[in-house]
Amino acid sequence: DRHSKGSHELWYNPIARRRTTVPNHPGAIAKGTLKAIVAQSGLSPDEFLAL
Repeated sequence: DRHSKGSHELWYNPIARRRTTVPNHPGAIAKGTLKAIVAQSGLSPDEFLAL
């Protein structure tokens, strides 16, 4: 489930019951930020990339 306001989206994983804030703007996301987003999501990197 995704909700957005401004330049960020709030993603919710109902299975893991976790919320993750994801930036939604042009340009690359820093490597460390991306790792943190994936960790917060409760998904594996492959599952996250499939979204």
